[in-house]
This record gives sequence, C-alpha cells and structure tokens, in this order.
Amino acid sequence: MATSGAESTSRRSVHRSLGGGAVADVLLWRRRNVAVAAAVGSTAMWVLFELTGYNFLSVMANAFLLLVCILFFWAKSASLLNRPLPPLPNLEVSDAFVEKAAKEANQWVNRVLGIAHDIAIKRDRNLFLRVILVLWLVSYVGSFFNFLTLLYIGTMFSLVVPAMYDKHQDKVDEKVVLAHRQLSRHLDSFVTRTEQPRKEKKTE
Repeated sequence: MATSGAESTSRRSVHRSLGGGAVADVLLWRRRNVAVAAAVGSTAMWVLFELTGYNFLSVMANAFLLLVCILFFWAKSASLLNRPLPPLPNLEVSDAFVEKAAKEANQWVNRVLGIAHDIAIKRDRNLFLRVILVLWLVSYVGSFFNFLTLLYIGTMFSLVVPAMYDKHQDKVDEKVVLAHRQLSRHLDSFVTRTEQPRKEKKTE
C-alpha cells in the first residue's frame, strides 16, 4: 500500500504540465467531442488542400462569399415575405473570451521563455539535450513533408501522444530514463575525448 501511494505521488500530472486548461482537456481527450472534432476537421482540411490540390485562400474566400450571399438573400426574402431573419447569434467576441485566450497564450509563451532561460542562464544540460533532440526530429521530419502536411502531423501527434503518455506514464518514463543515461554517458565520453587533446597541447 505504501509503495503504491509513493508511485502515485511520484507520477507527474500530464494535465498540469499541459497548462491545466481547456487545451489540456482536449489533448488528453477529456473533452472527447472537441478532440474528435479537431481530429476529423484537421484530417478533412489536409485532404482538401493537400490531396485535392485546392488553394487555402481561394477556398476560404469562396466559402465566405457563398455564406454572405446566402445570408443577404435570406434577409431580403424574409423582409419581402414577412418571415423571420436568419438566426444569427450576436456577432461579437466577448471580453471574457479574449481574456481567456490571452491567458492561455501567455502561459505557453512564458513556458517557452522559461525553457530558453533554463538553457541559457542555468545551463541545464538535460533540458538542452531534449530541446536539441526535438528540434532535430522536427527538422528531419520537415525535410520529407511540406508545411501543411507537417502541421497536420503535429496536430495528430499532439492529439495522440499526450493521451498515450498519460495512460502509460510509468513504462514510458522507465524507457526515457534508460535512454537518457545512455545519451549522457556518450556525451560525457565525447566531452572527455575533446578535452584531452587541449590539455595535452597546454602541457606542451
């Protein structure tokens, strides 16, 4: 009982690591309808613009053109035939929505700046290695795909990986710790090899 309690307290909260807001709920599939809509919508957008060859700007302009025409003729016919106007909501963005979006964006920006601070000022080698590995993987994958496909892969990746990690966190952490030890060992050996010739030159 004591060991299980220790393991549960040692587990990191993935929801808190992702910000603990609505975005974290979607990424961890706690808002299943929104997560499914994001996955289906991103897939539909990728198929529409990548496989069929449509241009994003022209498609959006045509869609808004069609919508504006429908609303205009609907309103005109409603005034002539004494029928109700189009059931449009209040077309404005509330202050609460703007404040919530700004708060979410502020958390993500501060997190990125915190990572940069830990690398540049605190010289966190472990964090530096993780950032380098992630950026190299993004660069390597980006060399095979265009921006739209890479954006679609990133969206699906963000909808799958956090939820899978939250479900199998213990097993994943074990593998990551082993890989990190091997990488740190190789890095230390590389640093010692590069420092030895310098010391020999100084002694000469």
